[in-house]
Amino acid sequence: MYQTTSDQFSIDNDLHASQGQRFANFIIDYICQIILMMGITFVFVIIMVLLGNEGIVARIESMNKIEEYGIGILISLVYYNIFEIFTARTIGKFITNTVVVNEYGEKPTANEILIRSLCRLIPFDAFSFLGAPGKGWHDSISKTYVVKRDLLKEKKKAFTSLDQIGKTDDEL
Repeated sequence: MYQTTSDQFSIDNDLHASQGQRFANFIIDYICQIILMMGITFVFVIIMVLLGNEGIVARIESMNKIEEYGIGILISLVYYNIFEIFTARTIGKFITNTVVVNEYGEKPTANEILIRSLCRLIPFDAFSFLGAPGKGWHDSISKTYVVKRDLLKEKKKAFTSLDQIGKTDDEL
């Protein structure tokens, strides 16, 4: 049975992750991205040395800042897109027990996550969530929310239970 928008669950302000949780997510995910970049670089360098391509190793050592930023952007996009498209959570969100959802409390689409990830490239986006109500530009533009996972589950269960009151078995 199709539900109209007015009958559909929607995100309340009390579900939003706190600014502390958002900051923890940022720091944890940033550290994870650095570790990922170091790991990929280490493996790549080992493979190149084993293949006898020391010239590539020297090239990596002599990268300029623009190239380093480019690789950082690529790592960031890969990190957020892979984690959030498949699980709606990054490592930071797993640790803080938060999750990315759309306005109906559902897992966002891959396109919404892609937009969300691209918006993270906006200068100073990382600090945009510090103002009230704790929603960053990458959230607002992509129409996504970072919410407390357990509270979301409770509220959705209560909403579904209330929605079933008065319905016959044939309507369910």
